[in-house]
Amino acid sequence: MYYEELSDKLKARMERERAEGTFCSFAFSDRAAVRRNDNPHDRATIWRPAFVRDIDKIMNCPYYNRYADKTQVFSFYRNDDITRRGQHVQYVSRIARTIGAALHLNGDLIEAIALGHDIGHTPFGHAGERFLSELYHARTGRYFSHNIHSVRVLDILFPLNISLQTLSGIASHDGELELSEYKPKPLSGFREFDAQIEACYCDAANVKKLVPCTLEGCAVRISDIIAYLGKDRQDAQRVKLLKGEEFAAGAIGSINAEIVNNLTVNIIENSYGKGYVKLDETHFAALRRAKQEDYDLIYRNEKVERELNENVRPMAEELYEKLLRDLNEGRTNSPVFRHHIAYLDQPYYSRKRSMPYEETERNQIVVDYIASMTDDYFVDLYEYLFPHGKYKIRFKTYFG
Repeated sequence: MYYEELSDKLKARMERERAEGTFCSFAFSDRAAVRRNDNPHDRATIWRPAFVRDIDKIMNCPYYNRYADKTQVFSFYRNDDITRRGQHVQYVSRIARTIGAALHLNGDLIEAIALGHDIGHTPFGHAGERFLSELYHARTGRYFSHNIHSVRVLDILFPLNISLQTLSGIASHDGELELSEYKPKPLSGFREFDAQIEACYCDAANVKKLVPCTLEGCAVRISDIIAYLGKDRQDAQRVKLLKGEEFAAGAIGSINAEIVNNLTVNIIENSYGKGYVKLDETHFAALRRAKQEDYDLIYRNEKVERELNENVRPMAEELYEKLLRDLNEGRTNSPVFRHHIAYLDQPYYSRKRSMPYEETERNQIVVDYIASMTDDYFVDLYEYLFPHGKYKIRFKTYFG
């Protein structure tokens, strides 16, 4: 095993500047936080700064609980040792806050972005996201992205008055697009942000063009990759999909602990005192190579893909059509009314909306509902609506 350390030169500089208070900081100031509504209750106080309020709002959002039963990569295992999405966002938060602390960034803003970045994710991971986007696009010409939907959850489904800086970091966190250097791109305000979000619904390629408006958002974006790169390998070994020796040991190592340590060290070494987050060429090339290995050996693995395509895809299509039909026919006893619309129309949230949620375009309502589901809820709902349905998920248990 190989664990890198910061250079003696940088460590000495960091210690001296911290002691003298002379370090260069690109931290985003709490005082510059922008919200849609100037609600007196949301104003920062001495003990609850702006982004601490965002953290509290996100963690108390009703959908935050659902992280616990949403797939990270491996969907069909009843095994508590496998990473779920709730653990993933914590890993991202921890790694990004470590980087942020070393670079003197705003740790509260980092934590808010990290904890909220996947709150709009579908059940069954990126496969579920892909299936839902295909269904939505076929009927409306619009696209679904979990990044953008996470913003919708925190900004529209639950009008929480989250800051622009937190929402920007969430929208642009795309961990599928790796860069050697991340530099923030300032936003003029919510009008520009809303136009960016709408553009992503119209063209899926626009999601990859989003750039965080703060350096904190950049730290979360690279940490999203660091958090899953080695952890997914660890999980693949736990479910006996892989043994582990299939991965090449590059400049960043091959196991989770090495990858997290070595990428974090290299980022701090190359970013300290600068207005960007950067990896050197060697480590960036190793990150790209490791990410490609994960795709080849894990994400595109035939065993992983087969169950998703043979069962989850057709189940999602049947659920989509059934729920849309129930909406169009006004079947108020349907779960889409009882479990979803009624849930969102609680007085605390409904009075903050510009229109009743039930008046939302019906395909969007179906998308909102399916995206909100946990894996188990998706399976249970399918069995409830289609008790004699031809599709069934077979979970692998501890003793299977």
